Amino acid sequence: MTRCVVVGGGAREHALAWGLSRHAEVVVTPGNAGIAAHGIACTPTPAVELDADLVVIGPEQPLVEGLADELRARGVAVVGPGAAGARLEGSKAYLKEFLVAAGVPTAAHGTFHDLASAAAHLRASAPPYVIKTDGLAAGKGVLVTDDLAVALDDARAKLSGSAFGAAGSTVVIEEGLLGEECSLHFLCAGGRARLLAPAQDFKRVGDGDRGPNTGGMGAYAPMTSLSADQLSEVRELMIEPTLAELARRGIDYRGVLYAGVMLTARGVRLLEYNVRFGDPEAEVLVPTIGADLLELLGDVARGHVTSDPVPVTRHAVTVVLAAHGYPGAPRADDTIAGLGEDGQLAQPLDDVVVFHAGTRRRADGSFVTAGGRVLAVSASGATLDEARRRAYAGADAISFSGKVSRRDIAARTAS
Repeated sequence: MTRCVVVGGGAREHALAWGLSRHAEVVVTPGNAGIAAHGIACTPTPAVELDADLVVIGPEQPLVEGLADELRARGVAVVGPGAAGARLEGSKAYLKEFLVAAGVPTAAHGTFHDLASAAAHLRASAPPYVIKTDGLAAGKGVLVTDDLAVALDDARAKLSGSAFGAAGSTVVIEEGLLGEECSLHFLCAGGRARLLAPAQDFKRVGDGDRGPNTGGMGAYAPMTSLSADQLSEVRELMIEPTLAELARRGIDYRGVLYAGVMLTARGVRLLEYNVRFGDPEAEVLVPTIGADLLELLGDVARGHVTSDPVPVTRHAVTVVLAAHGYPGAPRADDTIAGLGEDGQLAQPLDDVVVFHAGTRRRADGSFVTAGGRVLAVSASGATLDEARRRAYAGADAISFSGKVSRRDIAARTAS
């Protein structure tokens, strides 16, 4: 049997390991307590020291640090770009330079290294203000605000290093784009790209898109409001020029290219690229895939993908359960009720899976909170409404002190 190693320890990696385990022996490094309870092997041994037929790298940090390069140098098949390709996510300033060179439509922007020039730019701009940390910030380095004073304070905190350290020593300030946002994941290799189900995630912590940005409070797929013409526009204006520019720079990109796209009145605009599966998007994408995930990802690693969209057979909705205080100062060690010995619902529900993001297991076998985002409750169904009802039934069956979740994930689309 094929032996797969999944790198990472969150809900995204749990979802990928769960999907791959249907057709392969899976080991997750380092994994987490919930993944292990689900019957999937976890180990602290680094990926470079594990025997594997295929390695799937979940988080962005090891990709930026060159883990895929190191593994490929050892002859291992890997899903994930090398360090050169991972710069698309590792540096917002580099990404903007790349997009301009490729001719990809994106927001007007400026790159700044000092507060005086950043402040002058903000004062000369109209709201909403968008300030992005140049380096990696675990999904928390973007501020969108209509308040100039808040924008100036954010730029000051980032550039001083007090907010994100060296990752914030450069900021990118963009024009605020208005429209509907979507998450488009492409499996890329050999200059071709296969589209997975279009998804939409919910970044703000509160219902109605209120409150601060988070790593994501939930998602659904497929996003059926996205038209065929818009998808064609994304492929023609964004993905194909990006693949051509990667090739021009001598970058053999084998991995996921996740395009955050804004559908504006002026057409599609690229917000950013990520170089791996999104989180929580992975938790809704894996259940929708109407194909063998092992075969799909193996094709990516071998450099042989087609341009045909991946078949979508189900709708899926994910509801994130976060800890008290998230995203600012999440509280840990709150006991989680509603989970069984396997980390899944104590009272199972059809087509509902609980993916663990930030949990720890006590000696008595109970689970406690151990991170900002704690659990991702995912459900699939023949319709979006069915998937949504199942997801919220699962989410409501789990409780812990101070639980934070949104009640409106996919509500507008499903209704």
